[in-house]
Amino acid sequence: MAKLSNLAHRDIETVIHPYTNLAVHREVGPMVLEEARGIHVYDNEGKEYIEGLAGLWCTSLGYGNEELVEAAASQMSRLSYTHLFGHKSTDVAIELSEKLKEVAPCDASKILFCGSGSEANDMQIKLTWYYNNARGKPEKKKIISRMKGYHGVTIASGSLTGLPPVHADFDLPIKNILHTSCPHYYRFGEDGESQEEFSDRMVADLEQLIEREGPETVAGFIAEPIMGAGGVLVPPQDYFAKIQTVLEKHDIRFIADEVICGFGRTGNWFGTDTFDMKPDSVSMAKAITSAYFPLGAITIEEDLYQAMLEESKKIGTFGHGYTYTGHPVGAAVALKVLEIYERDNIVDHAKTLGQQFMKRLNALADHPLVGEARGTGMLGAIELVADKATKKSFDPSHAVGYKMVNFAQENGLICRAVAGDSIALCPPLIMQEDELNEMFDRFERALDATTTLVEKENLRG
Repeated sequence: MAKLSNLAHRDIETVIHPYTNLAVHREVGPMVLEEARGIHVYDNEGKEYIEGLAGLWCTSLGYGNEELVEAAASQMSRLSYTHLFGHKSTDVAIELSEKLKEVAPCDASKILFCGSGSEANDMQIKLTWYYNNARGKPEKKKIISRMKGYHGVTIASGSLTGLPPVHADFDLPIKNILHTSCPHYYRFGEDGESQEEFSDRMVADLEQLIEREGPETVAGFIAEPIMGAGGVLVPPQDYFAKIQTVLEKHDIRFIADEVICGFGRTGNWFGTDTFDMKPDSVSMAKAITSAYFPLGAITIEEDLYQAMLEESKKIGTFGHGYTYTGHPVGAAVALKVLEIYERDNIVDHAKTLGQQFMKRLNALADHPLVGEARGTGMLGAIELVADKATKKSFDPSHAVGYKMVNFAQENGLICRAVAGDSIALCPPLIMQEDELNEMFDRFERALDATTTLVEKENLRG
């Protein structure tokens, strides 16, 4: 093991790292990144990496975009901060709300801002409860999420997330949060079951859960078009259409979590469009500012807005908001990001380049270590398995996915192991074809190095 630098020791003694084994971190220390340009980031020793996950699924326009730097600096000079409490507003918050209503994949009456995707989904829960209180249905409060879904890490949004480490020893999930089956055909399809039959079973599982709980108690259903941190899990094409029928039947608010899929990632403006979803509301964050400033938002449908009006009359105020709700710098950056998406045809570029992305990704399905290659647009993953024929996973103690990520870093590529041994790729949407091919070349070298290690250490066992 290499000797840790002074900077690494300082990090270990001061910084808590999310989604990191803190005990292992004390031994291996951090990768310290200092600069970034385009699709590349550079560590404190000057080594260059392709940022193959766009940070955390978010830097869609890459790094060092001077237009975004200027938008932030100009707004900071003009009006660095004000809030939206008590009838205050800003021109940029108004303009951004208008623009988001225009591009949103659902009927949006208003926009409510926050600082992150976790906060956005937390607000979805609060407002779903608020809505049902306003319309005289105080018993209609349960929110259904899905196993392996990811919706954040606040107490409420973390409860929606269907991943064990997010719940373990945090006393989650809280009351009124339920989870239904995960629509991942590769892992959960039964022998001889077609994808259509699998979708039908997933929908039946949902309807049985609703009936068991009592439809009069179930208020909302939340879903990512493609599950990101759960493994980049792509549902069967007919899944959401069938889900929608059940939700409409039982008067259940449908929330699309577009935090990862939104703003071009799947080759359309929203993943909702890609999968023909018809949500009542969408949650947005990440690529809304290309991660240059923390910002999240949700759409407010007219029925919900009318309920909010009535509650404001009754209570005397709408008792919700954050210090940074509609932050003017974030709003200015988001407006410039949306302008660039449209001006430079970023969504069309993602759709076109996504064909080559999926071609290279799907070619990995034949690799002896790969059980499934899956994705849509510029979002994908491979799932590493110990046995292709039986789909047997590696023993988690072997940390095979973690080892592949390390090999990727050695080869100048940053990617991420999610939900065990699924290795995700989600590069900046500005990537060009030669850069995409170089990314996959590095990825394949890491995969081959992982295979060599698996065989050498007999990890299939």
